Amino acid sequence: MKKLFLLVMLSLCAALPALCGGRSASLLTFYPGSEVYELEGHTALRVIDEQGDLTYNWGTFDFNTPNFIYRFVKGETDYTVAAVPTDYYLDHYRSSGRRVMEQKLDLNDRQLDSLINLIHINLLPANRIYRYNYVLDNCATRALVTVEKATGDTLCIAPYAGSGTSFRDIMRHYHANYPWYQFGIDLALGSGIDRPITTREKAFAPVELFSMLQNATVNDGDGCYHQLVSECRELIPGAPEGATLPPTPWWLGPDFWCWVMFAITTLVTWRDFVVRRQSRWIDSVLFGIFGIAGLLLTFLIFVSVHEATSPNWLYLWLNPACLFIAVGVWIKKWTNAVYWWQIVNFALVFTLGLLGCFGIQKLNTAFWPLIFSDLMRSLIYIYHNRCIAPRQQH
Repeated sequence: MKKLFLLVMLSLCAALPALCGGRSASLLTFYPGSEVYELEGHTALRVIDEQGDLTYNWGTFDFNTPNFIYRFVKGETDYTVAAVPTDYYLDHYRSSGRRVMEQKLDLNDRQLDSLINLIHINLLPANRIYRYNYVLDNCATRALVTVEKATGDTLCIAPYAGSGTSFRDIMRHYHANYPWYQFGIDLALGSGIDRPITTREKAFAPVELFSMLQNATVNDGDGCYHQLVSECRELIPGAPEGATLPPTPWWLGPDFWCWVMFAITTLVTWRDFVVRRQSRWIDSVLFGIFGIAGLLLTFLIFVSVHEATSPNWLYLWLNPACLFIAVGVWIKKWTNAVYWWQIVNFALVFTLGLLGCFGIQKLNTAFWPLIFSDLMRSLIYIYHNRCIAPRQQH
């Protein structure tokens, strides 16, 4: 009985705004949170009508889905649209300290009817589950598409500089306090996210979408355009940058530790050059790490259905063939084969460096010391087996 009473009261509270103030539609923007999947923020549509005050959210997923992690990495992540009473929905964000902004949409009755109808179509069992795409089809783009269709595709978005000119630029802006997460993003996602994107494509990031719609206009049906957003207000106060974690200390970030690796590699290589020997252990460690990373890229490029994982020019550097070097330096019979592969490896990694310099694929700053380490160890192996080993044999 208590549960039934609470359900009835919740329904009455949700319906009260509709009974008092008529119908309306708003776009809700939830600023970044501390979890990695919250770093760009979140978007939902709020509708007040005869059904009550409900928020429609295209960002629902279930960690308990069988093989969730594997399916997510493979690109087979299914998200769901859900309807939740707005007060209940806002309470969750209020408790986490995340800022929430509401933009009331100035839609006429026909456009509002169309918006509500499109949402109800999305809620049908056959439509409520969709294949999530990080940059092309997510909670923000779904909400925007719904508004665009409801207005007869008359929505006009003014040019907007935003936080970058590519998908990767915008990601880096919102991931600034999470360098290891961005390190992983830059490792897994290829050159496709480095192309210049349109203003419309920047809407994949909810906070960017919020800023874009502030000056957007829409046709009311008689050929006249007016501002889409009639009112903007803060529902839950919070910091404009969101409720993310504090910046990662520099000594805990990937740049520091990758330069430490470079320093160790430089010292060992210099010693090898002076005493005319090869430290095989560092080659096994270094190229072993590169080879394992190459196995991950092999899966992402050739098995995953993520559009953004291929082409990935890092494969010139990080590929399973590196494991051949890691093992081969210990096997005398493989010396000649490893020598020739190191020549090929040097050429491939040097080519990647050129691609990075020309911006064909933007490389994480922490990649450079590792790339330099790779080139250094390739050169010392080539030099030793070309110039030193033949002399020692004589």
